Amino acid sequence: MASLKDLRNRISSVKATQKITRAMQMVAAAKLRRAQEAAEAARPYAERMHGVLASLADAVKGSDEAPTLMVGTGRDDRHLLVVCTADRGLCGAFNSSIVRLAREHARRLMREGKTVQFFCVGRKGYDMLRREYASQIVDTIELKDVRRISFADAQKIADKLLHRFDNGDFDVATLFYSTFKSVISQIPTAQQVIPADLGEEEAGEAASSEVSAVREYEPEESEILADLVPRNISVQILRALLENAASEQGARMSAMDNATRNAGEMIDKLTMEYNRTRQAQITKELIEIISGAEAL
Repeated sequence: MASLKDLRNRISSVKATQKITRAMQMVAAAKLRRAQEAAEAARPYAERMHGVLASLADAVKGSDEAPTLMVGTGRDDRHLLVVCTADRGLCGAFNSSIVRLAREHARRLMREGKTVQFFCVGRKGYDMLRREYASQIVDTIELKDVRRISFADAQKIADKLLHRFDNGDFDVATLFYSTFKSVISQIPTAQQVIPADLGEEEAGEAASSEVSAVREYEPEESEILADLVPRNISVQILRALLENAASEQGARMSAMDNATRNAGEMIDKLTMEYNRTRQAQITKELIEIISGAEAL
């Protein structure tokens, strides 16, 4: 049985931990609102950009002038998985769920005989993946010093991807991140960004919705796409980073709330054990005093 001093030390330790988790929960709640607003504001722009590309892609369908970033290299032997995670932990299963989805995707590709490489955005994803795929990680970027995600941050990542694609390092690039739904719900997502995965159905819908409108592009569609497709990669990466930022704060808020409540329950149990132990010791001392008095 633990002594009273040990129990007091454990209670004090758990109370100190509870203060930390409560403070982290409040900080995450404060950051969540701003991150959620940024993620929700980026969604319409990214979706509209996707729709414009789908419309233009339908216009140049079958043309030799379509950019390689849109139609691909004609092969799918080499895959680059861009895994976006956080630089910090204490956010529940946020990081591990994204890495798990990337691992499953990588294992499926390798079973098919494909070459797989990883591009890690965030330290936690790199730490998890290097245990199994250290030799396949080609680059990593940390954003721990970035207080607010901006387009410039996404542009840096996109430039590295485009440089590797131009060098022929990969044929297909897939982006992995977590889509924010609510504080208790973040959905791991895989999105192909190179070549642009516009989807036949979506492109058809974009074309059919504009049947009544006759559009002429100036300059030509191929010239617009040459500038728009690389920009779309940056936009989709920016959206992924913003979704991740909101998901991270939501997951951390939920995890710290659970930790705070668990600490409270542990404090209650330890306090009850402390009181019972103290009462038992007092009773024992009284019995010894009474026994000694009767012996006299």
